[in-house]
Amino acid sequence: MRLATYDRAGQWAAAVAADGRLVDAAAAARRAGLEAGPWDSVRGILGQPAERLVALGDGAAALAQDGDAEAVVDAGSARLGPPVPDPQKILCVGLNYRAHAAEASLDEPPVPLVFAKFPNVLIGSGAAIELPAGNGDKVDYEGEIAVVIGRPTYRVAEDEALGAIAGWMPFNDVSARDLQTQTSQWTVGKSPDTFGPCGPSLVLENPWLDGGLEIETRVNGEQVQHAHTDQMIFSAARLIAFLSQTMTLVPGDLIVTGTPEGVGAHRDPPRFLREGDVVEVRVNEERLTNPVRRR
Repeated sequence: MRLATYDRAGQWAAAVAADGRLVDAAAAARRAGLEAGPWDSVRGILGQPAERLVALGDGAAALAQDGDAEAVVDAGSARLGPPVPDPQKILCVGLNYRAHAAEASLDEPPVPLVFAKFPNVLIGSGAAIELPAGNGDKVDYEGEIAVVIGRPTYRVAEDEALGAIAGWMPFNDVSARDLQTQTSQWTVGKSPDTFGPCGPSLVLENPWLDGGLEIETRVNGEQVQHAHTDQMIFSAARLIAFLSQTMTLVPGDLIVTGTPEGVGAHRDPPRFLREGDVVEVRVNEERLTNPVRRR
């Protein structure tokens, strides 16, 4: 099952996504006979027991079959938000692909290199990445995979950590390199508004149990990054175990697992984003697409 967030009468609302359509999650819950609950919020849905998620999916399928015009919309015509617009935490990992560390001429880190982004960065597929006024000359793409936490997790062992995953989605860790390199802390360069495109949907599956994921980034149709999660230095399980030793991970938290080689800053010559560019991050069959414009 896939979950998405869309604009319903000017407010973000949760939806079940399938076959190019979005089924309003609150309407699907009513159709399934589920009592009132957090069905308007993807973060709230993630905290529900598995049997209620199955019922939600059944309700969505029934509404889609009926063609309920009030509850079912075409995904191509909807304004999509970030699948989880209100995470408690966005935890990102730097230098987590061996080839990316090599292209940066840096040693592989002995422990995960973790930094934070904030919810102001989050936008959905189709929304514009905005080059910040006065600091838009060295804005870079970083195609990544965001793992989304599905249950409260604290001090979990690595061999049990995959059980904390609700699902995954494409993520673009957009970075203003001119701001990022001014200090040893990357926050300012990583957290301008719109610098965290994600989606289009949250895929509720755990691919690390059977092989992992393929990731590709394209700019204006040209492939600039391509890798597989087996090339990561720290696996998803290792990242969750590491982070949970010092903080409680809760449903909806994002762990953005790092970018492969090919970022613009390390190309020859460097290739930074310009107004009019289109960036696509594909993870398996999920495609996140965002135009670039000047703010």
